[in-house]
Amino acid sequence: MEQKKSSERLVFFTDAVVAIALTLLVLPLTELVPELIAEHRPALEAVSDNWPKIFSFLLSFVVIGRFWSVHHTIFEHVRSYSPALVRVNFCWLLTIAVLPFPTELIGAYQTERFTAVFYLGTLLASGLASTALVVIVRRDPQVRGDAEPVTDASFWNYVVSTAVFALAVVVALIKPGFGYYVLLLLLFPWRLVLRGRGRRTAR
Repeated sequence: MEQKKSSERLVFFTDAVVAIALTLLVLPLTELVPELIAEHRPALEAVSDNWPKIFSFLLSFVVIGRFWSVHHTIFEHVRSYSPALVRVNFCWLLTIAVLPFPTELIGAYQTERFTAVFYLGTLLASGLASTALVVIVRRDPQVRGDAEPVTDASFWNYVVSTAVFALAVVVALIKPGFGYYVLLLLLFPWRLVLRGRGRRTAR
């Protein structure tokens, strides 16, 4: 009888990588202190003259936190891992590890096409990885085990979120500054709409 591989180690490892990525975000801000001391500038300028870097830090922190929350929700439906799940999970971790870099670029080159596409493309890659994880959980009963299956409404919510990232990339290619505003669509309660639609279809 094949022994099931518990997902706990994979979850712990993933959480550790995310925690490290969040911690590393603050390093560009701490590097400002020696520069201020060397130039005999007041401490207040660390904040007043570095709003772009502070914005980049906060933005990246919120985005990574949101992606981790989504990942955590997905793994509530996972009881054991498969090779496919591990590979896709590492792809997702790659997007998290890379994300601080394009986010840092936003502070200095916010409206440049490359910066916008690089940042939004990283979000799209993370969204695709999350959606792929959901597909694996839905299709592989051994991964899901005795956990509740992912509902159709939740699945389509992941798909819609990924589609929003893809739309943002397309808009950024045409008009870089407007690509970021497409992300505001993520604030729309798509899950409630999809759930209501599913109920009407069932009737």
